[in-house]
Amino acid sequence: MSAAKQHPLVRGGQTILDIIEVYLPALTFTTLFVVFLIQIFFRYFIVPLTWPMELSLFCYLWTILFGVCFGERDDEHIRFSLIYDMAKPKGQLIMRILANILLVSSFSIALYPSYKYVNFMSFKRSNVMLIPMNWAYFPFVIMMIILIGRFTVQLVKDVRTLIRGEV
Repeated sequence: MSAAKQHPLVRGGQTILDIIEVYLPALTFTTLFVVFLIQIFFRYFIVPLTWPMELSLFCYLWTILFGVCFGERDDEHIRFSLIYDMAKPKGQLIMRILANILLVSSFSIALYPSYKYVNFMSFKRSNVMLIPMNWAYFPFVIMMIILIGRFTVQLVKDVRTLIRGEV
């Protein structure tokens, strides 16, 4: 479906996903890189700073967690597919369905406890920059929600394909 014919909610949702999956990781990685260069410069030419290490760790965490969502978006993640590649198309479809059921159920079961733990960490602050630790870990919850949605969409598509007998 072309972008012009999409419902406004779909376009808005896609824009939000673009911000989370594309622009935030790009911003955090750029920040990580610049802060890393600042850290090197100050360490060797002036006096070592403590905050760049902490900010680099937060940026790295955010880059990785949101980058996972982007990798899943375009199905560009690493797979160990020796058995999968040897199976016939219907066998591959069944393996994808089983894998997606496992992933959706696992992430769904872990979502609420993860959210509770992230909220629990709000009392603790980072040592140098005093950033609340729930800010550092909240991207994990967002990643889980996005992945649950993506795996559910893939699961529904694969089940429809199996029911229609298109394989």
